Amino acid sequence: MAYRILIVEDSPAEADVLRGHLDRYAAERGLSFAVTVLSSAVEFVNASHPADLIFMDIDLPGINGMEAAQILRGYDEQTPLVFVTNLAQYAIKGYQVDALDFMVKPVAYDDFSLRMDRAMRMVRRTSKGTVAIPTPDGIRVVRLDDVLYVDIVKHDLHYHLAGEPNPLRVRGTITKVAEELAEKGFLKIAASCVINMAQVARIRATSVVMSDGTELFFSRSQRKAALERLAAYVGRST
Repeated sequence: MAYRILIVEDSPAEADVLRGHLDRYAAERGLSFAVTVLSSAVEFVNASHPADLIFMDIDLPGINGMEAAQILRGYDEQTPLVFVTNLAQYAIKGYQVDALDFMVKPVAYDDFSLRMDRAMRMVRRTSKGTVAIPTPDGIRVVRLDDVLYVDIVKHDLHYHLAGEPNPLRVRGTITKVAEELAEKGFLKIAASCVINMAQVARIRATSVVMSDGTELFFSRSQRKAALERLAAYVGRST
């Protein structure tokens, strides 16, 4: 699994330092990082950039990093955020946006490594328990427990969430969703539908009833394998 790391830094030299630290850390820990670098907070807030961990400079042109973090927390309370800056006076304000940590430049590798250990513990917890869904308003980070099922209508994926009357809609393929969520308790029961097995209230011969009362039907080709996996899941849960 490659963890998605986002660096928001307007100095190419400083971004290269962080990237170098990440490469060394990944090699030492046997990890894989997919690193994206943005040169401004404007890029960050104007487009969706799913990430498992964000490194954010504060002294950025246009919108500064603290303002960008406030916008982020408006729709995403989960993704760990680390400020990396020479503006140490902002450290207290960082906690107002639930910043995980605060690194003051220049960042030495030994200090980075210790702080990264802490960050990765948080990343592992949040990445297993949430899914980032790009929407027209930005990335929406949703607890996997709250996802009832995902189906596809034409080319739009519909994420049906517990307690919400309207699904989240996003372009994508059901095959990719099934692959990404297969190890997190989700099961493909038809060519157009993936369910959260933890949200199944009743299992029938040709369908399942979800916790919100929605009945979803197995496709003929998926039925046998889906029933077997559901039986195994229920057996482990009891």
